[in-house]
Amino acid sequence: MKALFFLRHYNDIDHVTPVIYKWIRSGHHCDVVLIGSTQFRRDFRVRYLSQLEGVRVAHIKELFPLVEYLKWRLQMLMLTRNVRRIKIIGRLAEKLADRFDEKQREPLWRHTAEFLLNRCFGEVGKGVVAFDWIERNSVICVEWVEVVVAMAKERGLGTVSLPHGDSPHASQLIRRGERHLRPDITFSAAKIFDRVVVPNELCSIRFRPFLEGNQLALLGSPRYCEEWLKILAGLMPPSPLVRSDSRLKIVMFLRKANFTTFWEEVGEVVHMIAEFPGVELIIKPHTRSGWKQSLTKDSSIKQLPNVRVASDDAHSVHLMNWSDVIIDLATSVVFEAVRAKKPVLAADYLIAARSAVAYYMPETEMKCRDDVYEKINYFLTNGCDSFYVEEHRQRFLKEMLDFPDADVLPRYVALLEQSAS
Repeated sequence: MKALFFLRHYNDIDHVTPVIYKWIRSGHHCDVVLIGSTQFRRDFRVRYLSQLEGVRVAHIKELFPLVEYLKWRLQMLMLTRNVRRIKIIGRLAEKLADRFDEKQREPLWRHTAEFLLNRCFGEVGKGVVAFDWIERNSVICVEWVEVVVAMAKERGLGTVSLPHGDSPHASQLIRRGERHLRPDITFSAAKIFDRVVVPNELCSIRFRPFLEGNQLALLGSPRYCEEWLKILAGLMPPSPLVRSDSRLKIVMFLRKANFTTFWEEVGEVVHMIAEFPGVELIIKPHTRSGWKQSLTKDSSIKQLPNVRVASDDAHSVHLMNWSDVIIDLATSVVFEAVRAKKPVLAADYLIAARSAVAYYMPETEMKCRDDVYEKINYFLTNGCDSFYVEEHRQRFLKEMLDFPDADVLPRYVALLEQSAS
């Protein structure tokens, strides 16, 4: 069977690559088309996919004449919210979109979609087209995705939306400006797909208000399942981090800039940790919006000799392997640390949210500055073993990562096969 996978950015490359790996291992073929930044052509996971027999990888820029690609890109920029948030450029984008309306944009959308579908499937009537979770505020405009999906369905192809992450939150009002408990229309674009896949019930809450019948499938986490973690360990590029003789190594993972974070207190915690003798701290800004976060610009933090901001070439896995303890402001990347039994301190009091880690494992929750101090002091005195209540950790693994059981990747292949037939 044949599949066409579209990949946009770091997160969906991270979470969809294991699905593509298993699809190929099951005897199928696929095309992978990168539709985000050209820099992802150099990503180690994309390079891995390029080496697999039965996979063709290309950036969309490589598939079209330059003028056509630039037209496609310009139409994208006219409609994406990230561009419209920029004052002057945003107003210009709105005016262009009004003058060059949907009817005028459609021919280019259909031309590019038809080319990509023909390139992958030819005259074959069976197959599946897979995007990640396409949201209303995506950097790839929903209008083009809707055209691709509609044209795929006209050909009899299946359409699937795959996870580009997980739900690190067990609460809903988590971003600036969110003040009402109601379905988030950001996720309403999911209804255009035949099937939408989520790793667990906590994620399903986002999509259920917009989907019908069996559109939603709960299949577990491809990124954090044990089968993929074993493969990933052999793919990682060499770590730029060197283990020093410090007694306790800590990594702090930050959230995206649009999530409510109490930055003053985050700074206080960083300074407090820096005063412990023998402690080393690395701060990991969010992959895509770290430059917007005030902490990474704080000159007083930059002057601390045992604190640094992670470099761009330090992947999250590198940081977790280097660390003894992780301080988390609700990121799904720490789920891998939970599986490895590495202590995660869920600093929920630093954010306007309840984290999934603290929800499932109350022993991880930090409710005040005293809690952080006492835990760091405990780790320095007693080491980092026996941190979790094992019953809580096992429930987290079963319900969040291995739902309904540990055979995660075969379930994804089965769903894609079903959608393609």
